[in-house]
Amino acid sequence: MSDSIVLAPSKLDWRCRKTWLQSANNTAWCLLGCAIGDLGTIAFFQVMGIPWPVFLIMLLAMINGILTSIALETLILFRRGMNLRTAFKTAIGMSLISMIAMELAMNLTDIALTGGAILTWWVIPVMLAAGFLAPWPYNYWRLKKWGKACH
Repeated sequence: MSDSIVLAPSKLDWRCRKTWLQSANNTAWCLLGCAIGDLGTIAFFQVMGIPWPVFLIMLLAMINGILTSIALETLILFRRGMNLRTAFKTAIGMSLISMIAMELAMNLTDIALTGGAILTWWVIPVMLAAGFLAPWPYNYWRLKKWGKACH
């Protein structure tokens, strides 16, 4: 095996307080966008009593969460001075890995604690905490290694 194929492990500094704070801020904005669509979808099905299978409700909630996250990001970037087209392209280019991890963590937490597609006063904060913590290290890594953030 050639030396050029073997990649040396990254010497990433995981102790940078500034990067942890910036990545936490980025993750929180993403969580807000994801939570609006995700929790809104689950609440709609719960309030309306629509008898869909839990899996389908959760899948739709995840899709809606990702879409509302992209919409919120587009709005934030547009209000910060980007033209709408560029803001949308930037929002679409956000880390889908981060959003999927966030959505999976939120919905798996809901399933584990309530059986799924059930919102209660006590499960929402736990879902949000799981949704925040799951992608946060990845967002730190992405920001530290590549300088990439969505905000």
